[in-house]
Amino acid sequence: MKTMIRNITNILFVALMFALISACGEDGLNADSVIKESQREENDFDRWIIQKYVTPYNIDFKYRMEDIESDRDYNLVPANYTKSVQMAKLVDFLCLQVYDEVTGSKEFIRSYFPKMIHLVGSPAYRNNNTMVLGTAEGGLKITLYNVNAVKVTDVEELNRFYFKTIHHEFAHILHQTIPYTTDFKEITGSSYVKDSWNTTYSSENESLPKGFISPYASSAPDEDFVELISIYVTSSPEVWAEKMKKAGEGLGLVTAKFEIVYNYMLNSWNIDLNKLRELVLRNESKIGNLDLDKL
Repeated sequence: MKTMIRNITNILFVALMFALISACGEDGLNADSVIKESQREENDFDRWIIQKYVTPYNIDFKYRMEDIESDRDYNLVPANYTKSVQMAKLVDFLCLQVYDEVTGSKEFIRSYFPKMIHLVGSPAYRNNNTMVLGTAEGGLKITLYNVNAVKVTDVEELNRFYFKTIHHEFAHILHQTIPYTTDFKEITGSSYVKDSWNTTYSSENESLPKGFISPYASSAPDEDFVELISIYVTSSPEVWAEKMKKAGEGLGLVTAKFEIVYNYMLNSWNIDLNKLRELVLRNESKIGNLDLDKL
């Protein structure tokens, strides 16, 4: 009797499943997904990026807002199209071309520069209310913020908000690839203040006498190292000399650290920072001759 009941139950279950499958078929369902990837039409700027970034350097230049590339810890807006074109041309002229010239080929940038430059239109702020000028993630991507506010004719502002950041983040990649000597960390080893750098030093007038080229340089040895590179190559000899004058009793500390930085770049990468700065300043002086809107 139990066996008969079990068989009847199995038959009813199979019949029910068949009925459900048949009902689904009658609804006209098919195997095609209803979720479609968004399509975008390639424009002249996209083709220019392929010609100037992707083909010679294998660098992707992203200017459209993409959730996967954006930091959701911040409230961000997309980069303006016109500003993105201007920034792409400036990065090429003031950075990529300069490193090509100082190293003698495109291979240096192709091998070591991040594979993506990502533009964001708005600024981003840390918890300590300081602005994030740029970030580099694992040597793969540099993100530049506040692009919609860029003033393409203001060299000082370009350096302060964008190109000092690019040199800074690129220098991180270089020292992570070939470490600098531990001697550097010992010069001001007990004076680094971590995240309180912005409350410890309000300006370089306060940080320089303590041996730090900028307030942010006092946060950690790695930041100190790359700040020396980025500030040096974007400062004229006169501006750098003025900073050294401000250093006062901290001059010996800054000089000792910069000597290590200079020798590191020369011996590890065959890059003379004096020559790199010369080329950066030369191209900066030619910005006014560029048509930054025409592709």
